[in-house]
Amino acid sequence: MKKQKLGLLLLEIFGVVLFLLFLSPIFLLVVNSAKSSAEILASPLSWPASFGQLWTNAVTIWNNPSIKYPSSFFASTIITIISLVTITLFSALAAWGLVRYRSKLSTVVFFIFVASMVIPFQVVMYPLVTWFKILSDTITNPLFGFSLLRTYPGIIFAYTGFGMSLSVFMFHGFIKGVPLEIEEAAELDGCNKMQTFFYVVLPILKPIYVTILILNGIWIWNDFLLPLLLLGKGNAIQTLPIAVSNFAGSFTKQWDMILTSTLLIMLPVIILFLIAQKHIMKGMVDGAIKS
Repeated sequence: MKKQKLGLLLLEIFGVVLFLLFLSPIFLLVVNSAKSSAEILASPLSWPASFGQLWTNAVTIWNNPSIKYPSSFFASTIITIISLVTITLFSALAAWGLVRYRSKLSTVVFFIFVASMVIPFQVVMYPLVTWFKILSDTITNPLFGFSLLRTYPGIIFAYTGFGMSLSVFMFHGFIKGVPLEIEEAAELDGCNKMQTFFYVVLPILKPIYVTILILNGIWIWNDFLLPLLLLGKGNAIQTLPIAVSNFAGSFTKQWDMILTSTLLIMLPVIILFLIAQKHIMKGMVDGAIKS
């Protein structure tokens, strides 16, 4: 009995230490955001003299002409929201079709979605830019009057494609647990396929699509490499991670601005995660593979 209590105590101590280690980067970020750049370089582990410096740094970032925080925040918000809508809608429709219309072809298509999750982005990033340029020159510019590079449609299209694989995988597992009789009853009442999906199936998918919205939202909001490739620096459209990188020059780095702007970027995601964490955990469990 004493050995069990000792083992439990040691496990709790280990858990607390691990928790503190995970929190330490966030703690250092908050503490150093309330310092000037000179104070950070002199003593990064010390407590700030006043947290009023945090507000001063935030105001400086908001008014900085190189970072353009208000317009960057707007661009990140637009890109994230529209990308989440397209990813969730198209992946839910695709997963529903793959589950309800079983065939050898649907099995192959599903495994293609699953296999694409393990391909590193770095493998496809340069071919992606090349193909976007070809599509812009041959299709989107002549027919629709816009390019896929350095524009909202291009970056949203890319995020939709890259976000589909994991989302289809999670929706697929969840929809397997939805009784087919519910859909058959809706069709008997006069619903067509699309009405059945939007009015019957989609509301049932709430736990999993909230999970998908949060996971993809965190990824899109914090992503740096894809916007850098498709939007570039110095563009009228720039996301927050690209804007923050303007504080890091070749020879000097404004650490107070970098850390404070990083904190400002993190806050919406942290708040959203805390609000929706119950749905995330439920969706992850319910979206597991079902036989």
